[in-house]
Amino acid sequence: MNQEAAAMRRIVLGLQYDGSSWQGYQSQPHQNTVQDVLEAALAQFSTRQLHTTCAGRTDAGVHALQQVVHFDTDLARSDYSWVNGVNAFLPKSIAVRWACEVPLALADGREFHARFAATSRTYHYLLFNNKVRSPILAGRAGWVFRPLDLQRMQEAAACLLGTHDFSAFRAAGCQAKTPVKEMHEVRIRQIGDMFVFTLRASAFLHHMVRNIVGSLIYVGSGAKPAPWLGEVLAAGDRSRAAPTFMPDGLYLAQINYDPAWGLPMEDYAELPFLHGVAG
Repeated sequence: MNQEAAAMRRIVLGLQYDGSSWQGYQSQPHQNTVQDVLEAALAQFSTRQLHTTCAGRTDAGVHALQQVVHFDTDLARSDYSWVNGVNAFLPKSIAVRWACEVPLALADGREFHARFAATSRTYHYLLFNNKVRSPILAGRAGWVFRPLDLQRMQEAAACLLGTHDFSAFRAAGCQAKTPVKEMHEVRIRQIGDMFVFTLRASAFLHHMVRNIVGSLIYVGSGAKPAPWLGEVLAAGDRSRAAPTFMPDGLYLAQINYDPAWGLPMEDYAELPFLHGVAG
């Protein structure tokens, strides 16, 4: 290994953001994305250009309780310095919650990669179900005015568990190599006028969560019977599922990795602002 390579360090950041005012995570020419702003802040703090790789690209309007990114640098800084130094250059809607230097490779030869080293991902979708929209929740939760039936949606969602071809819930422009994913968990809870959908899977296709939530709403509102969702899944035809639902209530909540990496992950198995009422 040469001296330049020996000096390189791999830094991992836990990033949180309100996606309402951003055009998604991935860098775009207009630069109104989380990645553009984060990399500009990193450049100001480190005085050099640093390219980040994320665990999962989020769309415009989608939030992240815990996005994970990594980058390589020859700078030696403490975890505390990376957090506070970068945050000094970020807008209020974006913050680095933690930082951690990981080895370039483990003893077994594995290298850390924010996307490819992830073992599973968790999303929450927060849905306000009331006859009248709430301006307080605009951009923070989806909204449906027709009454929804929790039990019908829970019954329908059971078919999603396990390993399936999720082509029926895949966006046309999805770049994933395969539509086959393993769904580990689907939970739907009701807290007054709020429904919380929690989905944990090995990985997700583009728009997969929003397309599933939209289809579950069809069932919950009585537009479709519970067995219909299983039929849509089996058919693998995107045109048979519901339209893509609004991004407002979607939160990338948690990325799981092998504990061997020693990441100081925060637990967002629940939405933090529903803590104490979402049991």
